[in-house]
Amino acid sequence: MAGLVNNLLILFLVFQNICLGFRSPLSVFKRYKDTTRSLSSECLGSDRPVISLGLSDFALDIRMPGVTPKQSDTYLCMSVPLPVDDEAYVVDFKPHASMDTVHHMLLFGCNEPSSTENYWDCDEGTCKDKSNILYAWARNAPPTRLPKGVGFRVGGETGGRFFVLQVHYGDISAFRDKHKDCSGVTLHLTHQKQPLIAGMYLMMSVNTVIPPGEKVVDADIACHYKRFPMHLFAYRVHTHRLGKVVSGYRVRNGQWTLIGRQSPQLPQAFYPVEHPVDVNYDDILAARCVFSGEGRTTETRIGGTANDEMCNFYIMYYMEAKHAVSYMTCTQNANPEMFRNIPQEANIPIPVKSDMLKVTHGHHEETKGTDKSSLLQQAKKEEEEILDQDFHIEEAVEWPGVDLKLGQVSGLALDPENNLVIFHRGDHVWDENSFDSKFVYQQRGLGPIEQNTILVLNPSNAKLLHSMGRSLFYLPHGLSIDKNGNYWVTDVALHQVFKLGAHDKEPLLILGVALQPGSDRNHFCQPTDVAVDPITGSIYISDGYCNSRVIQFTPKGLYVMQWGEETSLGRARPGQFHIPHSLALIPDFSQLCVADRENGRIQCFKLETGEFIREIKHKSFGRELFAVSYVPGGFLFAVNGMPYPGEAEPVQGFVMNFSTGEIIDTFIPLRKNFEMPHDVVASEDKTVFVGDVHARAVWKFASVEKMEHRSVKKAGIEVQEIKESETIVEARLKNTPESTDHLKKKEKQHLVQQASTGVSFVLITILLIIPVVVLLAILLFIRWRKTTVYGADGEHKLDSSSGRILGKLRGKGGGGLNLGNFFASHKGYSRKGFDRLSTEGSDQEKDEDDGTDSEEECSAPPPPSAPSSS
Repeated sequence: MAGLVNNLLILFLVFQNICLGFRSPLSVFKRYKDTTRSLSSECLGSDRPVISLGLSDFALDIRMPGVTPKQSDTYLCMSVPLPVDDEAYVVDFKPHASMDTVHHMLLFGCNEPSSTENYWDCDEGTCKDKSNILYAWARNAPPTRLPKGVGFRVGGETGGRFFVLQVHYGDISAFRDKHKDCSGVTLHLTHQKQPLIAGMYLMMSVNTVIPPGEKVVDADIACHYKRFPMHLFAYRVHTHRLGKVVSGYRVRNGQWTLIGRQSPQLPQAFYPVEHPVDVNYDDILAARCVFSGEGRTTETRIGGTANDEMCNFYIMYYMEAKHAVSYMTCTQNANPEMFRNIPQEANIPIPVKSDMLKVTHGHHEETKGTDKSSLLQQAKKEEEEILDQDFHIEEAVEWPGVDLKLGQVSGLALDPENNLVIFHRGDHVWDENSFDSKFVYQQRGLGPIEQNTILVLNPSNAKLLHSMGRSLFYLPHGLSIDKNGNYWVTDVALHQVFKLGAHDKEPLLILGVALQPGSDRNHFCQPTDVAVDPITGSIYISDGYCNSRVIQFTPKGLYVMQWGEETSLGRARPGQFHIPHSLALIPDFSQLCVADRENGRIQCFKLETGEFIREIKHKSFGRELFAVSYVPGGFLFAVNGMPYPGEAEPVQGFVMNFSTGEIIDTFIPLRKNFEMPHDVVASEDKTVFVGDVHARAVWKFASVEKMEHRSVKKAGIEVQEIKESETIVEARLKNTPESTDHLKKKEKQHLVQQASTGVSFVLITILLIIPVVVLLAILLFIRWRKTTVYGADGEHKLDSSSGRILGKLRGKGGGGLNLGNFFASHKGYSRKGFDRLSTEGSDQEKDEDDGTDSEEECSAPPPPSAPSSS
């Protein structure tokens, strides 16, 4: 019996040891205490650098340990060891920094940092061995998002063992109060094997010289690619103050394909490559930085200080695991002659408002006559605007306006009181019989529309407040309202533009000749929309279905200028239109954005000159983009058209970040369906209205907050109010319009997230309790057997055999249960698993990513069919 007891105890405790060695999220974290820095009390980052996010995921908080730079243009570095032994994948980054204090941050991966100090001057270097850039941030940029299934591989046998954070402090005037800075980044890592492995390709000019006063200086970089295929998904540009625009291209067989183009004076984030670009063996990667030396009195060269310049174009890519390379560079110009054929857009500076430039620039420079507090307020406002982008648009299903009896809804606008104004066609319909081949209206015999075509509704309950427009129009189209409440409308049958007072029976101004299409200064051909500059009163008209131009008039209707041309064969070039269908005036940036309908894109132009600034185009737009609307605060709203046969892009609404062009959200109605959404308008509280010309309906949509926390920054210190249930790293999924159960899914994800944070603790507690319970059960069983089977004689035998065992379990003092002492007497015993878990010391492990890559390709689109009229 004694042997049986011994065997049972040994078996069970071995089982316990195995269970404790089971891979839970906590068991993979190394002894971390000695290597974590005690952050300053002024630093409000996490005091737990490693946080479990479930069974396979965890977060790693990498922060400066409360530093105060002593001079401008200081580069400080710090390192954090990877806290796991085996392979992991970085799948998300969340920055914690403000442009008030930090110019930019870089995160490297390597095996040996240049120093073992808590932090050090980066002049000593970042890493002693080869380092790879994993992440870059600057100027209040939004977080980098990796595509689904893509991760940077770290750990294991081939990856780097350390993360090194480099922070560049440009202007240290924010540190006059001697506060401590804890800027950094939180990484979301997972043990789940990622199918695609990410890497970084850096294109950098090293010998550019910018002469003083020189208006335009180009820095060109080009390298032949001699590796296995890679697939590009994000890019970032970087210069100092003299940079105007940076563009990157893939050149294949003489054809230039844009990777990305951006002003380096805007937030220097990683922006998504709008159209998938693959790079194959012997392709050329090319980049150009455009500088201006105006205002400088000496030569400017490439360097690391504010008085120097930089020309960097970063590319994030992924590759197949067996060929994956984590970091590549290009610092030469292998073919200077080829830049004679670079697309013209690479030479066009992207203008940035002067006040924005002052706020966004982080390098040290004397600021004369500038109110510092106003700059900080502006920075705070911009940051709050970035944070406010975390919301979702959903239909306001209680709004009764969707059931109104309307004609074809062609235009929507909001008046100065925020009332909804609808422009519709009553009993008239635009169909194949409406116009002849010369665009002359053929149904004049029907007379003008007898119903009121302009309806003013209460936006809350859809109650009709006012109506007008009877017997004025034949085929209404565009509607906008100026700051004084005047209505500006277009009629495609009359080929005219009208200015109407809100309560006037007769038009205040008419442009164009009734029923006469044309293309000169006095005629339009099916004009589509109007925008009025609230500052200058200038009038901009998009003209139209049979012209391809935007025309500017004075407030009194005198012709000023026009721009635009018909789209040529092949890819549409900047400034070309195929039905300029809708206008959005952005007074904050002095830009006019045009929904270039049949080219499926948005083009933005400078108000004063009509100069092309940029294009916003996404695959999800499909072939047609009908309307665009701007809301102060940096948001663009748009609606697209129905997909062509064989195409899959759904008809939906879009919310975009105006500065980056990135799609923040998409939305569709729950009641009825979009058929041909023709116009969209939104208010500053992100209430959105969409009018559909075929469904003859208007939908109301409202924003639903998704954010779990808010950030407030004062004097460069970040304060985070985090809900108890929130983890450090949020897994933000893109909103999919196919789902109508968004809130239910969100709640489910929230509950799962809550459960995952406690599962590790519960699991370990259970594994510790089970052995004690079973041991007690064995002892009770022994007691029961000795009294019922062996009697007194049996009790004596049990005491003599098992007593020795229990004596060893109790230890010398006889007062406690010591499993460690018991098994220490057995050959081959290791204390691992039975001692109290140590938090001392630190394991440092190598990290490297491995995974597979997949290539996304777009099939050639079918031949375009004739555009629908509406």
